[in-house]
Amino acid sequence: GAKSAPAGAPAAGKGKSVYDTTCNVCHGAGVAGAPKTGDKSQWAPRVKAGMSALYASSLKGKNAMPPKGGNLALPDADVKAAVDYLVGLVK
Repeated sequence: GAKSAPAGAPAAGKGKSVYDTTCNVCHGAGVAGAPKTGDKSQWAPRVKAGMSALYASSLKGKNAMPPKGGNLALPDADVKAAVDYLVGLVK
Protein backbone atom coordinates (compact mmCIF):
# COMPACT_ATOMS: atom_id res chain seq x y z
CA GLY A 1 0.00 0.00 0.00
CA ALA A 2 1.00 3.60 -0.44
CA LYS A 3 2.38 5.33 2.60
CA SER A 4 1.22 8.84 3.31
CA ALA A 5 3.02 11.35 5.45
CA PRO A 6 1.77 14.78 6.43
CA ALA A 7 2.70 17.37 3.81
CA GLY A 8 6.23 18.59 4.32
CA ALA A 9 7.08 15.96 6.94
CA PRO A 10 10.39 14.17 6.29
CA ALA A 11 9.00 11.11 8.03
CA ALA A 12 11.49 8.53 6.79
CA GLY A 13 14.56 10.50 7.84
CA LYS A 14 13.07 11.55 11.17
CA GLY A 15 11.74 8.07 11.86
CA LYS A 16 15.13 6.49 11.24
CA SER A 17 16.94 9.03 13.41
CA VAL A 18 14.47 8.52 16.28
CA TYR A 19 14.76 4.75 15.83
CA ASP A 20 18.57 4.94 15.85
CA THR A 21 18.72 7.01 19.03
CA THR A 22 15.81 5.53 21.04
CA CYS A 23 14.04 2.47 19.66
CA ASN A 24 17.10 0.51 18.52
CA VAL A 25 18.22 0.05 22.13
CA CYS A 26 15.53 -2.61 22.64
CA HIS A 27 14.15 -3.42 19.19
CA GLY A 28 17.59 -3.98 17.68
CA ALA A 29 18.28 -6.94 19.98
CA GLY A 30 14.72 -7.89 20.96
CA VAL A 31 15.21 -6.89 24.60
CA ALA A 32 12.40 -7.72 27.06
CA GLY A 33 10.15 -9.16 24.37
CA ALA A 34 10.43 -6.22 21.98
CA PRO A 35 9.77 -7.36 18.41
CA LYS A 36 13.13 -7.31 16.66
CA THR A 37 13.73 -4.77 13.93
CA GLY A 38 13.02 -6.29 10.53
CA ASP A 39 11.63 -9.60 11.88
CA LYS A 40 8.49 -10.04 9.80
CA SER A 41 7.13 -12.93 11.88
CA GLN A 42 7.35 -10.92 15.12
CA TRP A 43 5.87 -7.79 13.55
CA ALA A 44 3.08 -9.47 11.51
CA PRO A 45 0.46 -9.67 14.30
CA ARG A 46 1.26 -6.12 15.38
CA VAL A 47 1.00 -4.75 11.85
CA LYS A 48 -2.26 -6.68 11.43
CA ALA A 49 -3.63 -4.90 14.53
CA GLY A 50 -3.29 -1.63 12.63
CA MET A 51 -1.23 1.52 12.77
CA SER A 52 -3.44 3.23 15.33
CA ALA A 53 -2.83 0.36 17.76
CA LEU A 54 0.93 0.53 17.12
CA TYR A 55 0.95 4.30 17.60
CA ALA A 56 -1.02 3.95 20.85
CA SER A 57 1.36 1.29 22.21
CA SER A 58 4.36 3.40 21.29
CA LEU A 59 3.01 6.61 22.78
CA LYS A 60 1.49 5.12 25.96
CA GLY A 61 3.82 2.17 26.51
CA LYS A 62 3.06 -1.53 26.44
CA ASN A 63 4.34 -4.42 28.54
CA ALA A 64 8.03 -3.71 29.26
CA MET A 65 8.17 -0.70 26.90
CA PRO A 66 7.75 2.64 28.64
CA PRO A 67 5.81 5.44 26.94
CA LYS A 68 7.70 6.82 23.93
CA GLY A 69 10.36 4.15 24.42
CA GLY A 70 11.47 5.97 27.55
CA ASN A 71 12.20 9.27 25.78
CA LEU A 72 9.32 11.40 27.03
CA ALA A 73 10.83 14.48 25.37
CA LEU A 74 9.99 13.10 21.92
CA PRO A 75 7.07 14.80 20.19
CA ASP A 76 4.23 12.40 19.34
CA ALA A 77 4.85 12.96 15.61
CA ASP A 78 8.46 11.78 15.98
CA VAL A 79 7.38 8.62 17.80
CA LYS A 80 4.86 7.92 15.02
CA ALA A 81 7.56 8.52 12.39
CA ALA A 82 9.73 5.91 14.13
CA VAL A 83 6.79 3.46 14.14
CA ASP A 84 6.30 4.13 10.42
CA TYR A 85 10.00 3.45 9.86
CA LEU A 86 9.93 0.16 11.79
CA VAL A 87 6.76 -1.04 10.04
CA GLY A 88 8.22 -0.06 6.67
CA LEU A 89 11.07 -2.50 7.28
CA VAL A 90 8.70 -5.48 7.52
CA LYS A 91 6.21 -4.69 4.75
